Amino acid sequence: MTDLPTAPAPGSTSPLGYADLPRLIGLMAGDEKHSTSADSTLDVLWVLYDRVLDVRLEALDDPDRDRFLLSKGHGPMSYYAVLAAKGFIPIETLATFGAYDSPLGHHPDRMLIPGVEISSGSLGHGLPIGVGLALGLRSRARKSRVIVLVGDAELDEGSNHEAIALAVEPELVIAPNRRGITGLRSYFWLRSTPPPVSATASVPGFSVSAEAYPVRYVWNFGEGGERTTTDAGRAWSRKRPGSIAHFYETKGSYEVSVQVIYEARWRAGNGAWNALGYFSNLDSRLYRVREVRAYLTDSDD
Repeated sequence: MTDLPTAPAPGSTSPLGYADLPRLIGLMAGDEKHSTSADSTLDVLWVLYDRVLDVRLEALDDPDRDRFLLSKGHGPMSYYAVLAAKGFIPIETLATFGAYDSPLGHHPDRMLIPGVEISSGSLGHGLPIGVGLALGLRSRARKSRVIVLVGDAELDEGSNHEAIALAVEPELVIAPNRRGITGLRSYFWLRSTPPPVSATASVPGFSVSAEAYPVRYVWNFGEGGERTTTDAGRAWSRKRPGSIAHFYETKGSYEVSVQVIYEARWRAGNGAWNALGYFSNLDSRLYRVREVRAYLTDSDD
């Protein structure tokens, strides 16, 4: 009979290390078809829980804790092994993996496993949830970090495209006074230039990097007029006009928008960059344009 490793006490420094993980994974059987998927996440998960994440068993409800979301929930054996090594799951529970009454199912369940933030498995959900979670934490002035582990095949899901776009949403500004007058210029710009987006995932001896940067801005003025620029526009001030202007000839309410188009690429290690294609995000505002008329009147009136 194989001796089980000793589970760490909650809040203590784990006596288990990276070298124990294969042994812990070996306690789980029944989902061998997803073993490759599990093994591919092992190094990343260990580094996150051992060196990066501020997550503790005794403070699972701390609003300032970091959040980790395993979007590719199929093949969670490595995830369970790391959680067990860090004291979130009793070691002996690993042997019940996949059993009818086991908390360790073939997809993680946040209601059954301490430290699991989302129940995952259906591809394409983790990143949208993560973006919404990050925006919610930001609105509450929390300093928590949100980290999502996404599988490569998930990037074919449209929900991930939309999440990436929302994560770097631009903010459209219109001047002067956010209301226009027919026959006079209205000026448009972004409050800040959207920054490039980049990320790198590394394991010993190998790394993959991806980045995306804005290349075009498509301005739609809501009455059929459209303009494409390579910059986010210059802000209007009383001393200096903006760089993107439009004349409205007819009063009314117009849906004004700007679409920021990003070009994305990736590379392995220090190798050549490979194109990933384009994605875009959008911001829009309702813009009211009024009409001002001048009338000649009798000076005696």
